[in-house]
Amino acid sequence: MNSVYATQNSGESMISRLSALYELSGYSRYRMSKFEEYELYARNRDFLISDNIITFTDTDGKLMALKPDVTLSIVKNGRDEPGKVQKVYYNENVYRVFKGTRDFREITQVGVECIGDTDSYCLFEVLSLAAESLRTVSSGGILSISHLGILSGVMDACGIPENERPGVLRCVGEKNSHELARICRDCGADGDGLRAMLSLVSVTGSGASIPDEIKALSDGGVLGESVYQLEALLGALKRAGFADMIRVDFSVVNDIGYYNGVVFKGYVPGIPAGILSGGQYDRLMVKMNRSSRAVGFAVYLDELMYLGADSVAYDADVVLLYGCDCDPAAVRKKAEELSADGSRVLALRQLPEGLRYGKLVKMDGGT
Repeated sequence: MNSVYATQNSGESMISRLSALYELSGYSRYRMSKFEEYELYARNRDFLISDNIITFTDTDGKLMALKPDVTLSIVKNGRDEPGKVQKVYYNENVYRVFKGTRDFREITQVGVECIGDTDSYCLFEVLSLAAESLRTVSSGGILSISHLGILSGVMDACGIPENERPGVLRCVGEKNSHELARICRDCGADGDGLRAMLSLVSVTGSGASIPDEIKALSDGGVLGESVYQLEALLGALKRAGFADMIRVDFSVVNDIGYYNGVVFKGYVPGIPAGILSGGQYDRLMVKMNRSSRAVGFAVYLDELMYLGADSVAYDADVVLLYGCDCDPAAVRKKAEELSADGSRVLALRQLPEGLRYGKLVKMDGGT
């Protein structure tokens, strides 16, 4: 089978599976135009994965852009109604420079947004859907979770001035403990504060727990509230059956000007970069003059091309291989029987080279 066709087929299958997952949780499909006013993206360049944007002038002389992002469009065009929660998922094409090239590509992106009067359950639900999304893509997925309130609280406790905070966040994101210690000591941080700061980059390997150094520093205040929220969320995710794939990792540092609270990234074996990214982005809502809160994530399907042939989804769950003397009606009936449990059944007379399938069923004559 042609590898391009196989990748495309696997991608379409993955979109269908993810869409079904979100719909079963009550999320409605959100459809958008391909175009937005360029000003929307120009004002929020730091929120975008790539600041390369395709622009054009419409017939009214207005500068427009092919959308490089979906979340900004949903926020801009969504409702801002106090007391209500809007739960949507999307399956949209975005236009970005493809990784490792200088070429623009049309990339399919799938994601979830929960916007409005969100509460702790909404946050848990979105994190659960993120974990389930990773399981849908591949076994062995890891969901790395951080909390920007904890990062900010530790910086407050250490007395880190605003002009030094970008450097601190960069060091935490890179897990550069040596440079982080230097910056903190230059700012006068020592004792419990410095130990708590360095613990942010010492969290490694498996485990879903907050370092004791941070807990010791979090006696009330914003830091204490953030620690309590993250611990409660981790406990709920463990009880929901995700303990094997949840990690605390403070190197997950999204733009603090747009995000607040919990942020997270998802990884699967065989892909060098994260395939899922999300978090609470209340600060983006404020920047866009919204009173609502929001949390969501995106799955970057273009990353799936890095998966090996054995890791991507099957082209068919079951291949029904029938003989040339088989009754067509009998073949069709057999295929329907095999698909009764939801399996995707592909009926073929010959097995093509390179076809990926989970089970092979042979049918001879009328049986």
